[in-house]
Amino acid sequence: MLRLQEKYKNEVIPVMQEKFGYRNKMAVPKIEKVVINTGFGRLINGKSSDEQKKIYNAILEDLALIAGQKPVLTKAKKSIAGFKIRKGMEIGAMVTLRRKKMYDFIERLINIALPRSRDFKGISTKSFDKKGNLTLGIKEHIIFPEISPEAAKIIFGFQVIITTNAKNREEGIALLKAMGFPIKE
Repeated sequence: MLRLQEKYKNEVIPVMQEKFGYRNKMAVPKIEKVVINTGFGRLINGKSSDEQKKIYNAILEDLALIAGQKPVLTKAKKSIAGFKIRKGMEIGAMVTLRRKKMYDFIERLINIALPRSRDFKGISTKSFDKKGNLTLGIKEHIIFPEISPEAAKIIFGFQVIITTNAKNREEGIALLKAMGFPIKE
């Protein structure tokens, strides 16, 4: 069993019950899923279709290594001339993680990736929405240990959305802080 999942069951639930007065441990908020997504926008703009395919494949391979799961390509819903996008064009990739893979990813994010990122001083509470979900932007994917910086063909950024079933912002912040996220005051 995972360390983070054990920590949630043994430490986080009692702390949250005491702080927010939940009577039942099933009422304590939990992390439901993690969504990782990236856009290809600037990387493929003005490139030939062969070059675009190489970029797609490099990004998809690296995302699969980071997430431990194959990413899904996202397509444009409508054409936007200003961005040179046509309807149906592949413009990004995303991965939705749940259960074991989700906890694995979060553990690597907290303990390895975030401390390795440049000028990291903690997660701002401004990154939480009113439902208690956390949205993080990661500028360089090479902060993850699965990616060798020397072997990386392209350096890209991506977004990590950690979705909780908390009822409000304060519960979400308290949950993730208790789970070990480096949240600054």
